[in-house]
Amino acid sequence: MSRRQRAFDLAFATAGLALFAVPITTIGVAVRAEDGGPVLFRQERLGLGRRPFTIHKVRTMRDGRVTRVGAWLRATGLDETAQFLDVLRGDMRMVGPRPLTAEDVRRFGYHAASADDRFAVRPGITGLAQVAGGRTIRESRRYDALYARRSSLGLDATLIGLSFLMNLVGKKRARVAWRHGRRLVRRVRRASR
Repeated sequence: MSRRQRAFDLAFATAGLALFAVPITTIGVAVRAEDGGPVLFRQERLGLGRRPFTIHKVRTMRDGRVTRVGAWLRATGLDETAQFLDVLRGDMRMVGPRPLTAEDVRRFGYHAASADDRFAVRPGITGLAQVAGGRTIRESRRYDALYARRSSLGLDATLIGLSFLMNLVGKKRARVAWRHGRRLVRRVRRASR
């Protein structure tokens, strides 16, 4: 990761924590009030070079079921806001492939050498596959590989903006807007040929 990318990530993660400070506090109170459990969920994921790290998310489940607050958090993507801490620590970037568990890597076939490009970049809070709505493993793999080859600060800023839109209006509405703006993906694909 270049110094410019690291500076970009630090600036956006710090701004994200400042911007979402009140919502994060409110979310924490709501999660705690609903069932008395912890606010944060920690889990080991595989990052750059398939090395394990601990990811932080706002907890959305209790006893294997999605809570009412958790359903809303997942619909808006606000459960991901705790990952700003992982970006500040350097385990993640603002944009990159979704960090997977070791079980997901085995189950989806990401252990093969054909998935190496996915692990050549740090995982991100958001990414091309998440924003574009990769519906299948194959489609997500294509988006992840495309991002790994063509990542740039401009693309990162665009994906962060679209992710922020998802936080504001929900993932479904934002994806409708994304589909109308797929020209960006086509341009990136053309440039990668």
